[in-house]
Amino acid sequence: MSAVTLDSLRCIPAGKVDVTAPVTIDGLSYIAADDPAMPMYRVIANNRQPVALRDLMIAPVRTGYIGDGHQPDPALVPPSGAQAVPDVAVDQVYLPVRDGVARCQLYRPSSPAEAAPPVIVYFHGGGFTVGSSEDCDFVARKLAFTNNAVVVSANYRSAPEFAFPVPFDDAFDIYTWVVEHGALLGGDTARLVVAGDSAGSNFAAALPLRARAEGMRVPDATVMLGAFADFQFERWPSFRELAPRGIVYDMAFAGFIRGAYVGTTAWDHPWVSPIEGDLADYPLAVVVAGTHDPIVDSARAFACRIRDAGGRTVDYFPEGMPHGFYFFPGVHPEEDVAYRVVAEALADVLDR
Repeated sequence: MSAVTLDSLRCIPAGKVDVTAPVTIDGLSYIAADDPAMPMYRVIANNRQPVALRDLMIAPVRTGYIGDGHQPDPALVPPSGAQAVPDVAVDQVYLPVRDGVARCQLYRPSSPAEAAPPVIVYFHGGGFTVGSSEDCDFVARKLAFTNNAVVVSANYRSAPEFAFPVPFDDAFDIYTWVVEHGALLGGDTARLVVAGDSAGSNFAAALPLRARAEGMRVPDATVMLGAFADFQFERWPSFRELAPRGIVYDMAFAGFIRGAYVGTTAWDHPWVSPIEGDLADYPLAVVVAGTHDPIVDSARAFACRIRDAGGRTVDYFPEGMPHGFYFFPGVHPEEDVAYRVVAEALADVLDR
């Protein structure tokens, strides 16, 4: 077997596939030709395309997310990640996961303070159903620059084509590879943090629980932006108050992604809702959510349960901020504060 080098990671190995590449799967509404109900399905198809509501629902989610030809008002377009955080070098690698490889982007300060900076494994948001590492370029750049760290910005397979545990398996496999081989990426995995925003923060929160359960090195800290710790949405007052007319995590979207990602798994499974996990010996958690985010009460409760279990958290719940306030450079001053809070909280972990 040939030696693994950084250059070898920049291409897809022979015989492997990038499982995170967008695909059209004939399976969401696939019906076998010999299905005895086919006559009825043909009648339905004569009136509605696609036949399955899950196909009908994911289409506008994705086209709305990536744009449908609408030209935005230039005055409302924030700076790009490269414009906002220019002094960061970006590379691309394919890291092994079960079933193939996952495309990841590497972010590294152009003038790092040390030869082997600490490592942050970051998972993008998008409600488990949309998004990619490119969409979160600003977030990854900002984390790399403000923490003087190598950031591995990971892609993973999306629901509803791939429900739990597949996306989380991808996230865990990438983390596991970085633990064992992170030096190939120019980082020091003796100082290792997991981070994510929104859906990605759910992976970041659950990952220490899975690492401990599977005998893997537990990260030194977890960072949750738009902290998503619980799929049992309706039990939280902030969700009941804000979600019916909310933006981003409104009630309709929350219900859709729960069905798409969690599927038939119990909502209180600790790798789905890490708030329900055994939080003893949980690493430092940085928990960030705005007070106008429908899931803010669950974020607060997650931080409280970590502390009750003897752990330490650093919390930032800015007044009036919605879900995703940290996502765009220069739109809210609280965005910059959030990254400063993260950097100050991680200083003891990453500077040792």
